[in-house]
Amino acid sequence: MATNNVEEQRYGKTATDARTQYIRTHCSPEHPVLSELRELTWKSNKSALMMSPSDEGVLMGVLVRLSKTTRALDIGTLTGVSALSIALALPSDGVVITCDVDTKNPDIGKPFWKRAGVDHKIDLRIKPALETLDELIKNDMAGTFGFVFIDADKGNYDQYYEKSLLLLRQGGVIAIDNTLWDGKVYNEEANDSDTLAIRQLNDKIIKDDRVIGTLLGVADGVTVVIKN
Repeated sequence: MATNNVEEQRYGKTATDARTQYIRTHCSPEHPVLSELRELTWKSNKSALMMSPSDEGVLMGVLVRLSKTTRALDIGTLTGVSALSIALALPSDGVVITCDVDTKNPDIGKPFWKRAGVDHKIDLRIKPALETLDELIKNDMAGTFGFVFIDADKGNYDQYYEKSLLLLRQGGVIAIDNTLWDGKVYNEEANDSDTLAIRQLNDKIIKDDRVIGTLLGVADGVTVVIKN
């Protein structure tokens, strides 16, 4: 697998080292349309640094299938790589609600969703994700979702986590991206607002008796929790 300079900038040398490349070549292959969307995003989008890498996409697919859900949430759409990963893993009657504040990036992904044959499974909501989550809770959808992926603005991570827990059914799964944050979370000298927000959530989860969770060393860190 060829290395990617943009990916290396985001995740550091470990994103392109031999160990990581070996892992990625020993994950199940992505759907070809998903690979095309990922490649287009790397080449043309200034926000590509925010995109989850391929091994994380496969992990999402595994978690969605294990959850046996028909209803999922994707907090942070970008071009829709994560939404497409989730939709491909959902059953034919499944739906993923994906949240973004602008149509520009999701519009790039829409033709790929259609080509992959899962556009009917992707419900794009254009407004602040917290508003969408509040609407879902207000509309009596608490306890009805089986999978949530959180990968949006880090300052709101705790609120996304709390509202996602309300929406999640017992035994449902939340995957939270960037929980290693390029190593800043364990660097005592790193105290910017995003690092503090992620560090505080990491510390909170290990004490949270509502869930059982683990922090995986995939990509930039993925915390996976199951609701008790």
